[in-house]
Amino acid sequence: MPDFALESEAGGLVAGLDEVGRGPLAGPVLAAAVVFLAAPAPALAALLDDSKKLTAARRDAAFAALLAAAARGEVVFAIAGASVAEIGRINILRASHLAMARALARLLVVPDLALVDGHMAPPLPCPVRCVVGGDGVSLSIAAASILAKVTRDRAMARLDRRHPGWGFARNQGYPTVAHRARLAEVGPTRHHRRGFAPVDQASLQLVAPVG
Repeated sequence: MPDFALESEAGGLVAGLDEVGRGPLAGPVLAAAVVFLAAPAPALAALLDDSKKLTAARRDAAFAALLAAAARGEVVFAIAGASVAEIGRINILRASHLAMARALARLLVVPDLALVDGHMAPPLPCPVRCVVGGDGVSLSIAAASILAKVTRDRAMARLDRRHPGWGFARNQGYPTVAHRARLAEVGPTRHHRRGFAPVDQASLQLVAPVG
């Protein structure tokens, strides 16, 4: 389970950053930046973990608890993204880093250190420490992973209502068998990521001459 040790050892204002949505074929990539102004209360800390390990119901409960903590002035967070067009233009890694930088820039406080999930540091205007598996180590990163995941899932659910038949509410844009079959059948929407092989292949197949 994640704890607050890295934040406490660093001292000052420490932001945890994580992104969600590097693997999907459709939709934006989102990132969150989270600063706990003091060690989170045990009840809140118990809700936080790597978002991938939590059920949707537990993520929603943690998301609501983080909103309540923010309203009480216990935590500051911001969420930002990079669009499908930006992903196609600069690639998914750089777009993920851009989303993180935007989230950090939106914080109402200036952190002394950023703890970033993973092993590649994005360009940020403060010192950065990469933490591999950080969403299972740091409560700040775990909180960021939950905020980004819930926000992106809800955005994909809205997209599902606008584009029925794609199952975006279920697959969140990830390349499930059904999603790839639909892509091959009808081709990509404007919300699909150009530069991702299954999307580009589907586009080529639809325009290829027959016979």
